[in-house]
Amino acid sequence: MRKFSLLMIAAVVFVQPLLAADQASSRPEFFAFDNGVGRGSWTPEQQAALLAELGYSGIGYTGTRDIPAMLKALESRGLKMVSTYIKLDLANEAEPYEAGLAEAIQQLKGHGTALWLHVHGGKASSEDLDGRAVQLIQRLAAMAAQAELPVVLYPHTGFYVATMSDAVRIAKKVDRPNVGASFNLCHFLKVEDPATMNQRLEEAAPCLKLVSINGADSGETNAMGWDRLIQTLDRGSFDNAALLKKLQEIGYQGPIGQQCYAIGGDIRDNLTRSIQAWKKMSGAGE
Repeated sequence: MRKFSLLMIAAVVFVQPLLAADQASSRPEFFAFDNGVGRGSWTPEQQAALLAELGYSGIGYTGTRDIPAMLKALESRGLKMVSTYIKLDLANEAEPYEAGLAEAIQQLKGHGTALWLHVHGGKASSEDLDGRAVQLIQRLAAMAAQAELPVVLYPHTGFYVATMSDAVRIAKKVDRPNVGASFNLCHFLKVEDPATMNQRLEEAAPCLKLVSINGADSGETNAMGWDRLIQTLDRGSFDNAALLKKLQEIGYQGPIGQQCYAIGGDIRDNLTRSIQAWKKMSGAGE
């Protein structure tokens, strides 16, 4: 009997870490936008080293240049290029896609990096150029599919795709399995009614592929400047913990990025503050 009890105790001790590891693996990956990791002034090695040291899963990159160097720096440390921020200009008849995009897609083949598309060229949220947008995104989706890459529409204040609803609308019209929408907290707060956030997330859930968050203030957010709508994750009165809970409720399991645009101060301190807040609110530090 004593031998059986000891075996049972040993089994419990052995199983508990496995359960904890399984729970941890179900948490979303947390990455940082390169606009807060020395973009334009730090080398890929410097950026990747700091992200790895602090515990981020990777980086949200920008553009099509120097991708091989960044991939090498990240992947040598077990990190990912989660996304790269790509321009699509509907008004440019000759060259609507960002320069170097075809080559970048080949360089990213098999890495799973999302082409995070910001769409320009028409009146924000108008639907006037949806036909052209659908045609160009379908063409891009075909190229991306051959490289096993997703295409994700990035809602940005003032752009043709300005809201998450715009992104969902166009993604549905494109109707390709590798094309989806994203939720960007700061842009949502700037142009939409915060009271509708949960409803909009529920509507977007079937095609939601990327999310960005950051510290922000609550209240009359449409009238606020970016200094109040984009802060380190430990600052601001907006309840990001409630947002993460809602994302969990709708079944979102994709990556979540820290938007860092125009956050002043020290890069290391900013990123440390944000990931410490992330660990606390997501349970990743348990």
